[in-house]
Amino acid sequence: MYTAGLFLLSLAPLLVKGQLSGSVGPLTSASSKSQVKTCNVVDYGAVADKATDIGSALQSAWDDCASGGVIYIPPGDYAMETWVTLSGGNACAIQLDGIIYRTGTDGGNMIMIKHSSDFEFFSSTSEGAIQGYGYEFHAEGSMDGPRILRLYDVSDFSVHDVSLVDSPLFHFSLDTCYNGEVYNMAIRGGNSGGLDGIDVWSENVWIHDVEVTNKDECVTVKSPAKNILVENIYCNWSGGCAMGSLGTDTDISDIVYRNVYTWNSNQMFMVKSNGGSGAVSNLVLENFIGMLDLIRDQRNADVLGHGNAYSLDIDAYWSSMSTIDGEGVELNNVTIRNWKGTEANGAERGPIKVVCAAGAPCTEVTIEDFEMWTETGDEQTYRCENAFGSGFCLQDGDGSAPYTTTLTATAAPSGFSAPRMENNLESAFGTDSEIPVPTIPTSFFPGATPYSALAGANSVDSAESSSPAAVLSTSVVSNARATLESSIGPSSTSIVKPTRVANAALSSSASTASHSPSVPTSSVKPTGVPHGSSHHHNHQHHCRAH
Repeated sequence: MYTAGLFLLSLAPLLVKGQLSGSVGPLTSASSKSQVKTCNVVDYGAVADKATDIGSALQSAWDDCASGGVIYIPPGDYAMETWVTLSGGNACAIQLDGIIYRTGTDGGNMIMIKHSSDFEFFSSTSEGAIQGYGYEFHAEGSMDGPRILRLYDVSDFSVHDVSLVDSPLFHFSLDTCYNGEVYNMAIRGGNSGGLDGIDVWSENVWIHDVEVTNKDECVTVKSPAKNILVENIYCNWSGGCAMGSLGTDTDISDIVYRNVYTWNSNQMFMVKSNGGSGAVSNLVLENFIGMLDLIRDQRNADVLGHGNAYSLDIDAYWSSMSTIDGEGVELNNVTIRNWKGTEANGAERGPIKVVCAAGAPCTEVTIEDFEMWTETGDEQTYRCENAFGSGFCLQDGDGSAPYTTTLTATAAPSGFSAPRMENNLESAFGTDSEIPVPTIPTSFFPGATPYSALAGANSVDSAESSSPAAVLSTSVVSNARATLESSIGPSSTSIVKPTRVANAALSSSASTASHSPSVPTSSVKPTGVPHGSSHHHNHQHHCRAH
């Protein structure tokens, strides 16, 4: 019998070279920025009455502190009727300790940061939030209104300890950004498509310890993107993580998703395209759980299963996307390993679907330690088409001979059971009533400790919280720059974690110094586990070919 303990041991990942190409995060801490200058939005006309528009006050505070300092939004409830585009920042931060409520109706982005460097957007209490009130649009059947937060052409940055709630459209986009870190976030959206959680098309970005609820993208990589590490992700009633949609001249490489827990979502991971061109190379998807509370469902026969509709879904003919010109997007050097849990109906939508275009086959694909089972019925299918490599329905070859294979498994793998999260939602949030601002969780994947404690865990006494200098001094650890500790080898006993280089400096008198990027000792790109590895199993479990 599979045990949770055995799964937790496997969290020490088969390490992958090159997920990040260098340091990520701001060059200087928010505490040192605040010593240069603090621009409190209240001093620029903001009023915490949930009625007075904060837009102009936020813009004015930015204008005064963009060249160095902290724009401070104290605790309280602020209305936002006019959107802001904050450009040209350097060595600055936005400290959102209050809650901003959308009251305007324009499209665009409520807050857009662009052309900035050494930037931080955070809450020192982990209670800062932006409430988009998207249901006011969605209840009327409208998908108008703004996105909540967008970063464009921002380098050396972090976004952390804030919640984004009920966006009328996308919640958070990272567009052409570099050397960034996103962590300790909760995103809560309505149960409708088009309400993406996090979309990233950038380079050298680390996204970790994030919870997303919606009915579309959880954390999704789009093109172009390079050196993206996504880990400790809690898709809690969501669309699930994905890559795409992919189109013409796709350029994505060196992507790692690790420790992804998916509860009652459309898919655990999907690569979606329909025609197009270009390539995705060096992709690793490891330590995924798709979860069903089997005990609960046995107690309550009237409760439907909470597994995912799809599990691994690579689809080069995705029907929800109009066909575009091109033979397809090539996938090369893809490793899928250590997947556990259940799918809703394995006969209708099997846990493995790797369908690649005949004119753009998938090559060097490895599927191993993949143990999932159906919640409905007693069999499941594995379907592969023009996908070459090892494991399950994959075929050996160089991609020159098209094929289609479907296998059917009639017995559950012994190790499909997996630990569950305690905060799985009982139902999705609707689209016709207010979604409450959540508390950011302290756990995002079973057995995985978040890399940073919530900023609020170290907050000063509430009587002192009106002073930005006081609360900023408590967030030193979470505001530090991260870099890779070493290159990654094939050992499962030493976990390479990005470490915050600024920690040591910030504990001394050198706390205000900038820290130049630190590059790992090896720039070797991710490689799949060699065919024939001792960790490889075909796991065909009484399979029959069609």
